Amino acid sequence: MTRRAFITLLGGAAAAWPLAARAQQPGGRMRRIGVLTGFSEDDREAQRRVTAFLGRLRELGWTDGRNVRIDYRWGAGDASRIRAYAAELVRLAPDVILVNSSSVLRPLQRESSSIPIVFVQVNDPVASGFVTSLAHPGGNITGFTPAETSMGGKLLEVLKEIAPGTNVAAIILSSTSPGGAATWRAAEAVAPALGVRLTMSQVRDGAEIERAVQDFAQHSNGGLVVQADPVTNLHRKLIISLAVQHRLPAVYSYRYFVTDGGLISYGIDPADPYRQAASYIHRIFMGEKPGDLPVQQPTKFELMINLKTAKTIGLTVPPMLLGRADEVLE
Repeated sequence: MTRRAFITLLGGAAAAWPLAARAQQPGGRMRRIGVLTGFSEDDREAQRRVTAFLGRLRELGWTDGRNVRIDYRWGAGDASRIRAYAAELVRLAPDVILVNSSSVLRPLQRESSSIPIVFVQVNDPVASGFVTSLAHPGGNITGFTPAETSMGGKLLEVLKEIAPGTNVAAIILSSTSPGGAATWRAAEAVAPALGVRLTMSQVRDGAEIERAVQDFAQHSNGGLVVQADPVTNLHRKLIISLAVQHRLPAVYSYRYFVTDGGLISYGIDPADPYRQAASYIHRIFMGEKPGDLPVQQPTKFELMINLKTAKTIGLTVPPMLLGRADEVLE
């Protein structure tokens, strides 16, 4: 049941844009958008995000096949494939490219410094060298970050809230995840006060995920913090099933882990930045430069709990945590 509406604010200027946009009808030549993602094409969550993106484009007057052509490339968590697709999209010379993670943005950045790029789900783009600053990105890249740099600590706090007996936690993330160090530092900063010892499991594929979780399951009173990235997204059902099998409480960054059977998530609705990205792409089509469009950070997050999963692993969710939840699956 939904308890509170979750709305991510774009900021004053961006929020006001759709009103102005309605007075300015797109026209002229056919525009071209490249979309490069680390998801598989058949991933239900990926299609939900694309649907949100296309819906917002239509609201702004852009329809695929009518006045804009959209070229999709699905990386499926394969780094070599993503690199090849990045080069391929640049050769197509689109007007703008939409990307969905640091691991996808990095090879694209190497391929072009002129084609406008709008990103979603890129943590700490300044430290990663993608933009000069959040307020003034400069260059050809701008977009939307999915979390604050302190999110690793907040996820650990949520894990401790739902499973107070947890005294050791494994952070599960891709071995190539650019946000891994920031997640670790944020979790490390709060771990002593929570009475939790941390370990890190950097994984590259399903086999490594399975070994990492099985090894960690030997600990008593253990729990998992799963950082969303192309590898963990691709293998999320495996991670969820292993956590349930070993009766490990696990906290995730996004709600779709919980709808797929995960215990609890804390983060943004990842479809929302795709809608916002469509607005930025419209503004670029209308003549604005990506370097002048500020990188937007989320201001609100949602807490989602799967009571069925809690019951399966023998966990009673504290009433105060249930009362704070935005959505509870029963």
